[in-house]
Amino acid sequence: MNIPTVNNLKRVVIIGAGFAGLQVAKKLKRDKFQVVLIDKNNYHTFQPLLYQVATAGLEPDSIANSIRKIIKKKKNFFFRLAYVHYINTKKQKVYTNVGELFYDYLILATGSVTNYFGNRNIEHFSLPMKSIPEALNLRSHILQDFESALLTKDSKIREKLMTFVIVGGGPTGVELAGALAEMKKYVLPHDYPDLDIKQMNIHLLQASTRLLDGMSEKSAQQAFKNLEELGVNVWLDCLVKDYDGQIVFIDKNKKIESYNVIWAAGVKGAMIKGFLNEDMLNSQRILVDNSLKTLRYNNIFAIGDIACMITNKSYPNGHPMTAQPAIQQGNFIANNFNHYLLDKKPIKPFRYKNLGTMATIGRNKAVCDFPYFRLKGFLAWFIWMFVHLVGLIGFRNRAIALTNWIIQYFHYNKSVRLIIRPFNRKNNQLKKN
Repeated sequence: MNIPTVNNLKRVVIIGAGFAGLQVAKKLKRDKFQVVLIDKNNYHTFQPLLYQVATAGLEPDSIANSIRKIIKKKKNFFFRLAYVHYINTKKQKVYTNVGELFYDYLILATGSVTNYFGNRNIEHFSLPMKSIPEALNLRSHILQDFESALLTKDSKIREKLMTFVIVGGGPTGVELAGALAEMKKYVLPHDYPDLDIKQMNIHLLQASTRLLDGMSEKSAQQAFKNLEELGVNVWLDCLVKDYDGQIVFIDKNKKIESYNVIWAAGVKGAMIKGFLNEDMLNSQRILVDNSLKTLRYNNIFAIGDIACMITNKSYPNGHPMTAQPAIQQGNFIANNFNHYLLDKKPIKPFRYKNLGTMATIGRNKAVCDFPYFRLKGFLAWFIWMFVHLVGLIGFRNRAIALTNWIIQYFHYNKSVRLIIRPFNRKNNQLKKN
């Protein structure tokens, strides 16, 4: 991998440039460590806004930033664009598609991937939204369906093309359902005047008895109310059993006919082969102690979505797989390495500080749960916009996102409804007249 060896510095290899890995890479002291960051992409993605890319609200370069630009002019720092295939803990080596690399310390920050819970049909036929390419696929898919709906003479096929099923009532599902509902109300009637947009149906399916399981009951009820006002059909206590590309099979012998199923029902850790036994895993996440060190290896740490710390009684199943825990864990690890690790000083346990959770349903509609109070409506929506704007990396990204949001707010228009890269369905059996 063409990484020079520095005799007086320990080498820290970080796998993954998400919220957690990037924090460590930026803050490790270069006079104490040689830092090597490995990722399959050369950019960092602000995942909370992926749904806006999928619904033509933002272009992908608004929520992505070059890793080399974020961490530039740093001595003893190296970035390598690579896929990690295997880790050999005995030799302390990482094996990638571009070569192998020795490590003194390894930090796993590989994040998460879509969890289909073992259902291969759903994995094959549904649309995920965990990365920029997947969000772009979804955008093309949505726009192509309306173009196809214009062409078909078959009313049943048109209905399936214009029916959207979102599985998963967490923040991602709620925000995506709200964005689609606003497209139906404000955008699509102008783009497709010769198509009866009233035939468009949006279904949000949630397996539990309420939306937004990680938020308060009042916020969940408010989100439900807002979605119904926007015309979204919300199904609670509704478990999806299967999907064959045309029909969503639900428990209690119910079904929905649709060519468009968006899977937002869960995530799991993005695992790497080679060093974990089954007793180290919890829901496909790596068990760690209160210093975020893996249970079997003193020089391997896990942070972010891939890590599961069950020693905190408030989070017996691990911390939420969201940005805030990942950022805090990344900062904790960097501070740990900089001030305690090499000097072998006692390490304070990681303590997660819950800063609050939020979800937006549409313009002037959002819910926010903070430790001591809750908000809804316009103020919650404004805070949601401010927090996400500040979270974007780089002045350019913030300026572009803010400009787009201002234009959309006053003109009710999403300006990037372009099919740049056509998406081909996996279901080749679909026939459209």
